[in-house]
Amino acid sequence: MPHFWKGCCTFAPMIPTLFDSSAVAEFRSWTERYRSFVIVTHVSPDGDAMGSALGMLHYLQARGCRARVVVPNAFPEFFRWMPQVGSVVQYDFHREQADRLIDEAEAVFCLDFNGLGRTGAVGEKLRAAGKPMALVDHHPSPEEGFDLTFSRPALCATAEVLFRLIDEAGHSGLIGKDCATCLYTGLMTDTGAFTYNSARPEIFAIVSRLLSCGIDKDYIYRRIFCAQSVGRMKLMGYALYAKMKIYPELRSALIWLTQDELKRFSYVKGDTEGFVNLPLQMKGIVFSCFLREDKTMIKVSLRSVGRFSCTDFASTVFKGGGHRNASGGEFYEDMDRAIARFEEGLELFRPQLEAPAR
Repeated sequence: MPHFWKGCCTFAPMIPTLFDSSAVAEFRSWTERYRSFVIVTHVSPDGDAMGSALGMLHYLQARGCRARVVVPNAFPEFFRWMPQVGSVVQYDFHREQADRLIDEAEAVFCLDFNGLGRTGAVGEKLRAAGKPMALVDHHPSPEEGFDLTFSRPALCATAEVLFRLIDEAGHSGLIGKDCATCLYTGLMTDTGAFTYNSARPEIFAIVSRLLSCGIDKDYIYRRIFCAQSVGRMKLMGYALYAKMKIYPELRSALIWLTQDELKRFSYVKGDTEGFVNLPLQMKGIVFSCFLREDKTMIKVSLRSVGRFSCTDFASTVFKGGGHRNASGGEFYEDMDRAIARFEEGLELFRPQLEAPAR
């Protein structure tokens, strides 16, 4: 490739091989040995879960296989435009239908989780059914018990893992516009629209490949980030004005919302998506925590920029996990105790959080 101007680096958008040949052969053979699948995601599916699951659906159909997606519970309304999302079966509402699909499937693809415990009642059904299961994921420490495991925690999204599996299997020609749209959705949402965990050149080489499939990235962005309800917008304003606490000396921030506050703003699933990222827009803040009260526990979301490890904080303070800049967990006491635990964690991690001396 020629230089465009003097001093410009010469580059080619190459995507290095991720899997060895035996792993690729195993992946390819699954869609030859088995012809009907159920695709399962984790509880409270996010953009990567929905994007990778629906991407897998389109890929398997292009391979001539029968497949259906089963999700444990509801997913945010702003994902309901995605290609074939209408075929997704929600387990907590349509359990009999979902159980029948699992019983009739020859094998199961498990996407965007590292253990069946993250799938709720679906995992119990899968254990009882005893179907062959293949895991495709990017979360650390995948559990044993899967017949095949394609796990790469260093990658930004499960959608990236899946794209590279398909590509290395020699099936990139089967990624049509609908499949590419779903995979791009997973990549975009799990990187905060490419604002974190997305510095590797191959990510944008993949984006280029997906764009060549005819996707409309601006349309995808608008459908997810520019389709907010009045309730969500008011809830966001309330959270920033009344429920955000700054810890300037520790370059950290906390937002917390109770069940009563959520009901006050007519909360629906997905309304608080991205709230944890808001404090990171402030100068000097490198670590953010969002605590949301659910019926049985406090949902913990953590985000950071730079080198501070959310994973270390999540595992030490909340027995959670995730990635360096995006992690989470669950806390089974009340909100006051959750806030206290977070602040205890800040003190524990003070050496890593304190602003460097000038």
